[in-house]
Amino acid sequence: MVRPHNMLTHKQKRNLPLHLMIIPGALVILIFSYGPMMGLVMVFQKFSAGKGFFRSPFVGLENFRYVFSYPGIWQVLSNTLLISSLKIIGSIVFPVLVALLLNELSGRRFKRVVQTAIYFPHFLSWIILGGLMIDILSPSEGLINGIIGAVGGTPVYFLGDKNWFPYTMVITELWKEVGYGTIVYMAALTAIDPTLYEAAAIDGAGHWKQMRHVTLPSLMPTILLMAMLSLGAILNAGGTLSAAGSSGFEQIFNLYSPQVYETGDVLDTLVFRLGLGGTKYSVAATIGFLKSIVSGTMMVLGYWIAKKVAHYEII
Repeated sequence: MVRPHNMLTHKQKRNLPLHLMIIPGALVILIFSYGPMMGLVMVFQKFSAGKGFFRSPFVGLENFRYVFSYPGIWQVLSNTLLISSLKIIGSIVFPVLVALLLNELSGRRFKRVVQTAIYFPHFLSWIILGGLMIDILSPSEGLINGIIGAVGGTPVYFLGDKNWFPYTMVITELWKEVGYGTIVYMAALTAIDPTLYEAAAIDGAGHWKQMRHVTLPSLMPTILLMAMLSLGAILNAGGTLSAAGSSGFEQIFNLYSPQVYETGDVLDTLVFRLGLGGTKYSVAATIGFLKSIVSGTMMVLGYWIAKKVAHYEII
């Protein structure tokens, strides 16, 4: 069958402005995402900033051997997986619960006030929140320890105790991001067909049974999608929102100290100290390269699980 040439040309002309709109975003991706991939050559070099990519000596797999024999690398990996896993679980469970509670609010004005209040922390950087958390969690003058002391408890050094630090990172990130994370689930709730609730009510289902048999199953594809996306960022020490770009580096870097390195040091902070602090650029690049391989593998695994469990498929 011969395609109508004039119609195709007209369609191309009509869509030309849309294609032109893609150019700025495509350039940003090429420059800042694909351009730096040239630096992967450092993985196989003993890179020197003075010699550059072309004159730095080739060392083969020596950087990989160095990384896997680096003292404490497995502890750092364990810290990363623990913090990431807890953040991922929390950043799925709590936004769903908050979205369900918000959905039950009847007053529109009050609902908007509550939504604005819980969304607001997301828009503050960890530079600001880091100072705020240091004051709030201070063992001597902090608000939290003031409450603990008022009820007869012993003050806790949340940011200086290695046993408390990982869980402090999880809780503070959830406080910051849980409100913003509800946006996706609120949108999914509005997309549920109201006739499903009507049919459930006719069958005698009460409020809780409607939530169990209508609301939660309808949210499950979205929950699985967010979980799938988060698997690709499991080595970033962040939650589901970290899959969209940022990692837990900014949070941990602004709140940790040498006394909590044993349980609070993650791959990104290690890369920062080795690369910029210790000028071991090749080692830092190697760790980043390994992270990319693992992240890509986890993304494929997450997609496979979502397809098998929820029949989710990108068309």
